[in-house]
Formats: sequence, structure tokens, C-alpha cells
Amino acid sequence: MPKEVDAITKLYDLILWIIPKLEKYPRSHKFLIADRIENLLLDILDLLIEAAYTKNKFHLLNSTNLKLEKLRYLIRISKDLKFINLKAYENSSRFINGIGISVGGWLKYSKNEESQ
Repeated sequence: MPKEVDAITKLYDLILWIIPKLEKYPRSHKFLIADRIENLLLDILDLLIEAAYTKNKFHLLNSTNLKLEKLRYLIRISKDLKFINLKAYENSSRFINGIGISVGGWLKYSKNEESQ
């Protein structure tokens, strides 16, 4: 199924791209916001890998969507607090939207598969 591989690959690429940026957050917010972003990314990776190996994916993919939404807000806060610049914000938003589209397609596919 291409959607599962696509979502995991896109998330993996986001993690590789964003980790160096999180390292540069101000020390006063590094443990609050940067760590939260990193933990969310790793939680999402866990959920996607679990969904790839589980028959009933619906709950896992729904949880993934919720965590992606939380991630969107933390990235937006990072931009508004000027921890990342506008270009990095736009790039991370594109990554997150691409992952969301892949997860949404996977969710639709798994809904159809589970109802058969």
C-alpha cells in the first residue's frame, strides 16, 4: 500500500530536516517547545509504524491526525515567537500537510478495507 510508505517516508524526512532546527531554539524554550515537537514527531512515527503492521488501523491513524494538528500549532507558535523563520515555517507546514494528505488517504483506504 503506497500511502503507508509515503506517510512514513515524509515524516522521516521532516524529522531529519527539523531536528537541527530544534537544536537552535533558545535555551529557555528548548525543553518546553522543542522537546515537545520532537516527542510529537516520534509519537507520530510510532503510530504510523504500528498502523503499518496492524490490521485495524483506524484508531491509530485518527490519533496520528490529532497529533499532526498539535504539531501544526507548535510549529506556528515557534514561528510567532521567532524561533524559526518564515521560510522554515512554510517548509515545515508543507511537510506536515503532505503527511496529513497521505494519512488521510491511508485512513480512507483502511476504512474501506475494514468495512468489507
